[in-house]
Amino acid sequence: MMTDCLALMGNMSWLGWLMPLAVLSLLGLGIAALLKYLFFSSTPTTGARS
Repeated sequence: MMTDCLALMGNMSWLGWLMPLAVLSLLGLGIAALLKYLFFSSTPTTGARS
């Protein structure tokens, strides 16, 4: 299966190599943003505090 994938990517020239890298980088950024939101979110400090 890996050889079929590499052959298909080779036939598509530079676009075949760019799209998987773009998808993986966007997926990594999404996971990093989700982890940052879940573990490093603080309580909002808007409004008057008494």
